[in-house]
Amino acid sequence: QVQLVESGGGLVQAGGSLRLSCAASGRTSTTYVVGWFRQAPGKEREFVAAISWWSTYNTYYADSVKGRFTISRASTKNTVYLQMNSLGPEDTAVYYCASSRYWHPTTMEESARTAEYTYWGQGTQVTVSS
Repeated sequence: QVQLVESGGGLVQAGGSLRLSCAASGRTSTTYVVGWFRQAPGKEREFVAAISWWSTYNTYYADSVKGRFTISRASTKNTVYLQMNSLGPEDTAVYYCASSRYWHPTTMEESARTAEYTYWGQGTQVTVSS
């Protein structure tokens, strides 16, 4: 089992920034990729960004956040970050981090597949006011 805890959400004005954290604990040796997803009211959960868990730290982003968001991992901690800049009202959502279990994408584009993730955090709310 892997436990994921998100933090860092909040209310921010348009154009502002937030940094989300996802702290992983438990059997993280089974983890191969960690992703961030978001779900806005009345919408389906959508992929935001992903990072490979081990040394290569390959990343992949949804087109909607490319150039504004940066996913990273602290090498000495089991923590993944999502730095979000130039936020707009369209970024308002509950943000979830998720991790795979013994699954590694052949290409990072595959990391956008929601169904490949086994463990999910409880989510953190991000609200961007206009």
